[in-house]
Amino acid sequence: MAHTKSQGKTNQKSNRPGQRRGVKKFGDQVADVGQIIVRQVGTKFHSGIGTKIGKDFTIYAVKPGKVKFVTKHGRKFVTIAKA
Repeated sequence: MAHTKSQGKTNQKSNRPGQRRGVKKFGDQVADVGQIIVRQVGTKFHSGIGTKIGKDFTIYAVKPGKVKFVTKHGRKFVTIAKA
């Protein structure tokens, strides 16, 4: 009979790297077309003028300019203003 209980799943977890989410371009930084501005889970930030949102909720620039974070009606929007 074994003197210690089996370890089970706790010993089998693999140590996976983080997914590098968060804001990549901050306010007043210049973004080119296609550059990622925010990587997120769900819509913490919504896409505004000059940005689009991907299927994994990534917000990216569709026109060049300065990144602006705006709050309207209780929602945070990411927009691109002319540089």
